[in-house]
Amino acid sequence: MEELFFFYEVKSLLEGSICIKANAQSCGECIQVAETCGWCADETFLTVGESKSARCDDLESLKKRGCSLTKIENPRGGIRIDQNKTVTNRKKDVAEKLTPEQITQIQPQKLSLTLRSGEPQTFELKFKRAEDYPIDLYYLMDLSFSMKDDLENVKNLGTDLMREMQGITSDFRIGFGSFVEKTVMPYISTTPARLINPCTGNQNCTSPFSYKNVLKLTDKGDEFNRLVSQQQISGNLDSPEGGFDAIMQVAVCENQIGWRNVTRLLVFSTDAGFHFAGDGKLGGIVLPNDGRCHLENNMYTMSHYYDYPSIAHLVQKLSDHNIQTIFAVTEEFQPVYKELKNLIPKSAVGTLSSNSSNVIKLIIDAYNSLSSEVILENSRLPEGVSITYKSICKNGVEGTGENGRKCSNISIGDEVLFHISIESQKCPSHGKPEVIKIKPLGFTEEVEVVLTFICDCPCAKNGVTNSDQCSEGNGTFECGACKCNDGRIGRLCECSKDEVRTEDLDANCRKDNGTDICSNNGDCVCGTCECKKRENPAEIYSGKYCECDNFNCDRSNNKLCGGHGRCDCRKCICDANYTGSACDCSLETATCLAKNGQICNGRGTCECGACKCTNPKFQGPTCEICPTCPGVCPEHKDCVQCRAFEAGEKKDTCERDCSYFQLMKVKDRDKLPQPADQSYPLSHCKERDANDCWFYYTYAIRNDTKEVYVVETLECPAGPDIIPIVAGVVAGIVLIGLALLLIWKLLMIIHDRREFAKFEKEKMNAKWDTGENPIYKSAVTTVVNPKYEGK
Repeated sequence: MEELFFFYEVKSLLEGSICIKANAQSCGECIQVAETCGWCADETFLTVGESKSARCDDLESLKKRGCSLTKIENPRGGIRIDQNKTVTNRKKDVAEKLTPEQITQIQPQKLSLTLRSGEPQTFELKFKRAEDYPIDLYYLMDLSFSMKDDLENVKNLGTDLMREMQGITSDFRIGFGSFVEKTVMPYISTTPARLINPCTGNQNCTSPFSYKNVLKLTDKGDEFNRLVSQQQISGNLDSPEGGFDAIMQVAVCENQIGWRNVTRLLVFSTDAGFHFAGDGKLGGIVLPNDGRCHLENNMYTMSHYYDYPSIAHLVQKLSDHNIQTIFAVTEEFQPVYKELKNLIPKSAVGTLSSNSSNVIKLIIDAYNSLSSEVILENSRLPEGVSITYKSICKNGVEGTGENGRKCSNISIGDEVLFHISIESQKCPSHGKPEVIKIKPLGFTEEVEVVLTFICDCPCAKNGVTNSDQCSEGNGTFECGACKCNDGRIGRLCECSKDEVRTEDLDANCRKDNGTDICSNNGDCVCGTCECKKRENPAEIYSGKYCECDNFNCDRSNNKLCGGHGRCDCRKCICDANYTGSACDCSLETATCLAKNGQICNGRGTCECGACKCTNPKFQGPTCEICPTCPGVCPEHKDCVQCRAFEAGEKKDTCERDCSYFQLMKVKDRDKLPQPADQSYPLSHCKERDANDCWFYYTYAIRNDTKEVYVVETLECPAGPDIIPIVAGVVAGIVLIGLALLLIWKLLMIIHDRREFAKFEKEKMNAKWDTGENPIYKSAVTTVVNPKYEGK
């Protein structure tokens, strides 16, 4: 929050700086500086030393400086809708048919905007594609010799295309025109025979021509077929064709072509490139195209006189006449015409087959592509006026910048919105209303916007010319100030420009006959000091000699007057409850209250909003911290014990040392005061006496009275029961002895069993169990004679 507040403070200062730095001498000049600037028309607003331009400041600063709201001139702009016919909800299958003039696709139709410099006015524009909207389609075809097979396929285009277009609109008209080339060298051969038949061999071709309107727009498809069937191919010498001449004539000759105020489509069919401005010099034609209609008997008669139009010229005329162009060209020239499409708004390029057999599908696809996109454009803006667009398209998709002008993928019946902001940066010199027009490209409907500029304040209308309040009629008194006549200056127009600096006048601007003029903080104008303005508009010099200011006072915590007062002529005027040279001493005691409700815990004094502890043992912001002191309970233990139970260390001095509190006895602990019931600090204590008995009490300070509530009976532990203890000890010894005997007996049984098992195992392994003594040796020794052979 602090950062946000700082941001707004800085913003206000910057805006105020803009208003003050403008040095506006009248209300009209002031409101042209910025939309945040206002003019104080109060005659008594200015203080001594302030210049007339000090009346111009941002609104918040004017209020803080004492200008009432009723005296602040701050005219605002506005919007008035003059014509707001709702968009048409029309369906193709209903019996009622509407004329193009009865169909509305854009809303509103006319607005009046009142603009103040720097203040944008935003309005909403709605566009909706109407169902069954009429279409005029003009088919412009290249009839050079290379298009011979294409002509055969176009002869039935009228009825076929009308049948296909029935799915889009029930009001469809079609026309046909053709072009070849300028009828001069080197574009065609000018020999008499070639002028009659430009084709070679046995080919029968018609005479060359620039452009011919064969059929104006009609709803008769069979008439289209009949006239197109009568057309013949012609010829020329170079590859590029004169199609731009033909496009120009189709665009500007509205009556001859029969264009209505409906959707206008121009299909340009060719298999070659194009000539453009400058190419006419090859034929000795140097006059630029004039962009006018020159059709006589449906033939363009000035092709030999005017050059080809430029691309920019074509773009302008196609846009002015709301014509959307479809370039039906062969694959070879696709790159060229795609580049051209990027230069011509609301145009499309389709790939024409070599014999134009796909022309109907090409037209339908191109029309769907063009009609699914709406692009807004505006007429030329007056100087100093800017316009921005924001689109809200299908499915809520938003666009800004250049994308804010358009919406894509629009189906029939879809509504899209545009938020359009118009802003003026200055008042036009003539001050008269201006008119701009906004329209979707390719559509005849448009929005008319009338701009009226706020160039002066309403109070100027009540100005008194040659007023006596302006130094004997040397100015007009308006909006609380004098607007001086030419050659006059000063707050009251009291001086001539030739008298601005003279020694006699300067003497009036020296304080106490000193040497400094206006204390070096201002300029002497007509013998009166006009104080300088500082970079920070919140810092102001004032006084008859500019000797005062509101920024050179004492500071505290790096804040002027501690942030608790205002600086007036270099002295702090403190707010309520503050004092001191820098308003840094607060008279409030709320910050000194301790938890027990006492000021500085009763152990100090409150000075300038801070505690000064008188007892050196206590410290902290409210003198509640005592590192060497016992707690509340141990501190009062001896006094409570002596007064409630006549015992303890202070038993003999109880009356003298422990009469500082009121003692109330209660029967049990439940009767003690509880913290939730108290509006003052309360301590619950549990202490033990010399006999190991517990006693319970509470300590509290209420209305500067110390109160102690104590439970009247001690909780002493009961004495031990000897018999159960002795019996328990004896039983324990007996049980332990029996347990030890059982354990010893168990261990002996285990040991005996192990020894017996070992004996049995050794017995099984013994060898003397056969009846012979293993250590017996016989006394008889038998010797065998080795030589004895048994004989």
